[in-house]
Amino acid sequence: MERALTVLHVSLHHPTRDLDAFAKVPAQLQHDTSPLLVGRGPDAHLRLLLPHLSRRHLSLEPYREEGSALLTFCLKALSRKGCVWVNGLTLRFLEQVPLSVVNRVAFSGIQMVVRVEGGTSLEAFACCFHLSPSPLIHRPQAEETDEWESTSQEQPPPRPRL
Repeated sequence: MERALTVLHVSLHHPTRDLDAFAKVPAQLQHDTSPLLVGRGPDAHLRLLLPHLSRRHLSLEPYREEGSALLTFCLKALSRKGCVWVNGLTLRFLEQVPLSVVNRVAFSGIQMVVRVEGGTSLEAFACCFHLSPSPLIHRPQAEETDEWESTSQEQPPPRPRL
């Protein structure tokens, strides 16, 4: 009886639409439970040929939580120069964050959405890659306000009398 693999559905977008950058991206990849490397180096499993990308920029790392029969994943930043944005958090070198079912990731101009579809196999997982012609993530810029200044000048409410 064959055990179902956990599948990572990975959508990728880069604003330059440089198809050469994605020339080494396979449509599908089956991987053991070692970390899946993303970068421009020859040892990267997901190889993206962009000059500002580190040879080993990040990794998707499968693990099994104690008492669980399912693979879960964390994303680890491996670049000493760049950072990785994951679901609103900024990761620096060797910082990691557990992945949820749907994850929004940005690094070196690349937008990536990783959707985790659980399976029962603990020996391997699969990745399906999709190149998106349109942006995947909308991150509005923080707006500057003087809200703090106006609230700090207000008088505190009167204390109730006992």
